[in-house]
Amino acid sequence: MIERLLTVPDDLEGERADKVVAILADVPRSTARAIFDSGEARVDGEEVKPSQRLAGGDEVRIVLPEIDTTLEPDSSVPFTVVLEDEDLAIIDKPIGVVVHPTSDRSSGTLVHGLIDRYPDIVGVGQDGRWGIVHRLDRDTSGLLVVARSEAGYEGLIDMMRSRTVSRRYLALVAGRFDSTTGTIDAPIGRDPQNPTRMKVDGAGRPAQTTYRRLATWEGRDASLVSVGLETGRTHQIRVHMRSIDHPIIGDRAYGKAGTVGDPGRPWLHARHLSFDHPITGESIDIVSPLPKDLGDSLVPLGEPDAGALEDIDGRAL
Repeated sequence: MIERLLTVPDDLEGERADKVVAILADVPRSTARAIFDSGEARVDGEEVKPSQRLAGGDEVRIVLPEIDTTLEPDSSVPFTVVLEDEDLAIIDKPIGVVVHPTSDRSSGTLVHGLIDRYPDIVGVGQDGRWGIVHRLDRDTSGLLVVARSEAGYEGLIDMMRSRTVSRRYLALVAGRFDSTTGTIDAPIGRDPQNPTRMKVDGAGRPAQTTYRRLATWEGRDASLVSVGLETGRTHQIRVHMRSIDHPIIGDRAYGKAGTVGDPGRPWLHARHLSFDHPITGESIDIVSPLPKDLGDSLVPLGEPDAGALEDIDGRAL
């Protein structure tokens, strides 16, 4: 079991104890309730009920259930290996695959598939998240790099922190842009009203996203953009695009669903990954083809009124 001490921030004063624990411990509300049901949540040494309202500055001591990190290899997890060597691998992830185990998802993740293909990845990086240096949401497709050696892991983590890994996405968003390029510089924090979601929050962690308009369908009020991540916050692109009134089409949580171009999931694809190999220094530049569901969803839009169905480097989608 894992014991944690949580301090209630002022902006969560007056909220239910189970909601506060879910937000601060970054666990589903159901897991938070289970902690209270088992008597593993205390304030000032006294057991509290999940409905109790907490004050800013309260210290909540909880015991989290451990995630089983003795993972079973799973050869059925779908993914494509684009590049691999003894230190890293670049994966093209399809939609529907969760990257690593969580308190409510203990099987069938990308990590389970990775340890089937690369048994020696166990022990590289964080316990139960072997090899993972960044993530994609379950219903976001495309590229991510994983570490296969401890040296590769440390090198990639350092590069992520220093922002020397270029990650670009394609996104279909609602609305038309007045300018062809832009930067969204807005901190992101967890939404206290819904612990599973994030929002732009002045008290959150710094987050920066850049974008370039590729094509616009004026009659459909939609635009295709290339998006770059300068930071890597949870749901960053989805939250930032919503914050400037250009939500991602197909995004049921933050975006605009049910419109022309909706593929039945967020129209977001991790298209391009570029960096220098952390061990060899070799330049790596990988582009992921547009998945069929996203390509098909563009057909009803017709020809764009401005721009073209090309990436920023001129490559056709």
